[in-house]
Amino acid sequence: MNEIQQLSATELTAKIRNRELSAREALESHIQAIDEVNAQINAVVITDFERARILAAKADEATAGNEPTGVLHGLPMTHKDTFNTAGLLSTQGSLALKDNVPEQDDLQIARLAAAGAIRTGKTNVPEFGAGSHTFNELFGTTTNPYAVDRSAGGSSGGVAAAVAARIQPLGDGSDMGGSLRIPASFCNVIGFRPSYGVIPLEAESNAYSWLARSGPIARTVEDIALFMRASAGDDWLPTPNKLSARDFGTPEPELRGVRIGYSFDFGIGVPIEREVVEVLHRQLSVFEAAGAIVEEACIDFTDADEVFGNTRAFDFATNLGGLVRSHGSLIKPEVLWNVKKGTDLDGEAMISTMAARTRLERAVQRYFSRYDLFLSPATQVLPFNAAQRWPEQIAGTRAETYLDWMRSACLLSATSLPVIAMPGGFTESGLPVGWQLAANHYKDAQLLNWAAGYEEQNRFADVMPVLATDPQSVAVNAVKTASA
Repeated sequence: MNEIQQLSATELTAKIRNRELSAREALESHIQAIDEVNAQINAVVITDFERARILAAKADEATAGNEPTGVLHGLPMTHKDTFNTAGLLSTQGSLALKDNVPEQDDLQIARLAAAGAIRTGKTNVPEFGAGSHTFNELFGTTTNPYAVDRSAGGSSGGVAAAVAARIQPLGDGSDMGGSLRIPASFCNVIGFRPSYGVIPLEAESNAYSWLARSGPIARTVEDIALFMRASAGDDWLPTPNKLSARDFGTPEPELRGVRIGYSFDFGIGVPIEREVVEVLHRQLSVFEAAGAIVEEACIDFTDADEVFGNTRAFDFATNLGGLVRSHGSLIKPEVLWNVKKGTDLDGEAMISTMAARTRLERAVQRYFSRYDLFLSPATQVLPFNAAQRWPEQIAGTRAETYLDWMRSACLLSATSLPVIAMPGGFTESGLPVGWQLAANHYKDAQLLNWAAGYEEQNRFADVMPVLATDPQSVAVNAVKTASA
């Protein structure tokens, strides 16, 4: 892997803007990285290189002409395949959309393009982003750069694997029940779920949908902030968001005096694998050494399961109900189950859910009256065998549904808080483990400062995975790559 692929997005765009590196050189390095390592992890499943080369040449012309440039000027970037990309296959990992080529970019994609990002293709997802293990009938399974027989997580698993493997330094993702945080934890990178509406996420049938978020995956907190400068700003959704791109400057690392509560079982007995707890427990002293005040304390999550489960089911039924009715035979059973749960919700259930959400918000504010941060495991399990659909056992507890092993992330989703997943170290066998850091609503920029304070103490994301650079030397997964 060459030097260009080691650069952060902040460093890469600065070099292009300063004419130390051309956008075309950055693009060709990116394409070479895909050629060298993607066969082992199956992260990038759709490519758009011909168009990307045209855009890179235009970016270099803009640089040479001293034209105004965006914050992501010349940055090569594949996009998560749950986002619509104009003129490029957008499948959401489903046979039901295997030939779908949208005419318009989703808002997130359009903002990244306007900031100067160069689209090079799409990364793999579980079907309709359902579940946190990235596999589907169209493109096969994405695996973990740190252990190529293990899951990369999901639903932003393709993005996380690509960033971890140094294919690209920055990527876009989305997160309803941990889809940014779980793959970030599995792949030793950083995933950020912003507050509601900070990055608008379109919901065609429900403009008031609040559970799902759009956000970045990167190897540095500085690059997370860079993405936010390109993407943040709500100018049309009905949200209380007051944050905009200008609120996300370069993070200023700080932890001294920050009041941190932590819990490994979320105060309600959530099962967590022993090795996850052991790795993270050793890191508590790092926060203390940086000057934080750390003690065991927890948000009262009693109502969070009901809030998450019913809200997610309602959103699935709202967004996918029509496709399930027309193409149900092509869609995986986990999605069918979630849609049915949503359509079965009655008025009594929705009234109960709203009351539970109200109680949960009161519990959140009681917690933040005493603490600045809540610290918890990003995942309940280590990266598992990629041949599994989902873990059936979690620390000896049987999983009843495909969501049970994601509960550590789902509980925080229910609070609607901004959450960042940070690398927390490795097991003795070399598998990554990650934290979640949650702050109060719309403290997003401050949260990045605190995350940078932790990052400053131990740069786990700098630890590269070891991947062969000769794709012919490895056994290739069942991979199907579709070109634009």
